[in-house]
Amino acid sequence: MPIITVQTLGKTSPVAIKEPGFKGTLQHFFRRTYRNIEAVKDVSFAIEPGEIVGFLGPNGAGKTTTLKMLTGLIHPSNGNVTVAEHRPFARARNFLAQITLVMGQQQQLIWDLPALDSLRINAAIYNISESEFRQRVGELADKLEIQDQLKQPVRKLSLGQRMKAEMLAAQLHRPQVLFLDEPTLGLDINAQTAVRNFLREYNQRYGATILLTSHYMADITALCDRVLVIHQGSLIFDGQLDRLLDQFAPYREISLEFDRHQTIDKDHLLTYGNLQTLEGYKATYLVPTDTLTQTVSNLLNTLKIQDLSIAEPPIEDVIAKVFETGKANVKKSEG
Repeated sequence: MPIITVQTLGKTSPVAIKEPGFKGTLQHFFRRTYRNIEAVKDVSFAIEPGEIVGFLGPNGAGKTTTLKMLTGLIHPSNGNVTVAEHRPFARARNFLAQITLVMGQQQQLIWDLPALDSLRINAAIYNISESEFRQRVGELADKLEIQDQLKQPVRKLSLGQRMKAEMLAAQLHRPQVLFLDEPTLGLDINAQTAVRNFLREYNQRYGATILLTSHYMADITALCDRVLVIHQGSLIFDGQLDRLLDQFAPYREISLEFDRHQTIDKDHLLTYGNLQTLEGYKATYLVPTDTLTQTVSNLLNTLKIQDLSIAEPPIEDVIAKVFETGKANVKKSEG
């Protein structure tokens, strides 16, 4: 049974319209007019317990609005949502004890106090005993490598240290559903890696479900097999990341270095496929994935090749292409 179910979810918000100039200001003050903005439009999906799902979309696509509806921070305009068998907007205590929300641009730790004090407040809210509190903080701090920083005021921590402390605070009550909105935003490579490893281990150990948004494609490729793609408020893709890559990157690049005894004849090399470059004894081909195996076999069997490598286009380029077109036309994989 899915732990998250979303059916025709939508959010429409009225936005005030103000014309420029003094006249516009007076009209805005005395007779304000509005237009409706659809932030999310009829979005439907389901997530099984223990899944880690990437939630992708350009800025303003509706990702954060969707997460806020899933956590009960804002009420949907239409549609139905259940998370851990609860309606999020009811904000039931049992529901709040099972979820957490981490937003990379916002913080829950008190700025002027040591992080440990904020953690104690969280422990009191979730009725965590002192012994359990010490055990959990010790375990999580050790995995995040932040033991020595918890006694320092939050304002004195680096961005990476602060984000790790935020992650610790969010996992202190051992939630079963994690909503993560840009959790590695602004972190250096080492801190990003530490957070990814922590989330992967938490998922494996506790079977937690994670819905993750990120502009860092390394987060998605490291953690997520399945992705949801939202564009202009509408869900345009729900399926395996590999399927998305296959649809929008149906080619692979073959790089060759010929043996010095190989005669270089450009006309002959063109017979093997789409020859992109030829410089001395090096060449590159752009080959459709469905003929890749046969092309490689032909090259190796008929030419004297010293080295051969196959590369996929960067995932950032593929996702950018999806956003540009605004359509993926791929339904969720069967099973």
